[in-house]
Amino acid sequence: MPTIFSKIIAKEIPATIVYQDELVTAFKDINPSAPVHILIIPNKEIASTNDVQPEDEQMLGHLFTVAKLVAKEQGVAESGYRLLVNNGSDAGQEVFHLHVHLMGGRKLGPLVQKQD
Repeated sequence: MPTIFSKIIAKEIPATIVYQDELVTAFKDINPSAPVHILIIPNKEIASTNDVQPEDEQMLGHLFTVAKLVAKEQGVAESGYRLLVNNGSDAGQEVFHLHVHLMGGRKLGPLVQKQD
């Protein structure tokens, strides 16, 4: 079943796409958690990191190369940025189409809070 991200890749629903090629698409998050918040997704539907296959390795490496390019284009490469992948409900994954959050543009707090 196609996800909302698949529909963005196919340009069936609008999004502010900042990068797209045959392997990945990057677009602005509609509910940003930082001044720069871009989602970078494989064009191939992969539900989560648990569903990654050996044949996906080249595409996943390319995804990180694109993250570097997008960070530079968005002006956060030098000041710093965070790449985050949520896997599953407990991690906060809301759309089950693998995606990397690229966030920056301000100091980012701790990733998780320590439990007492």
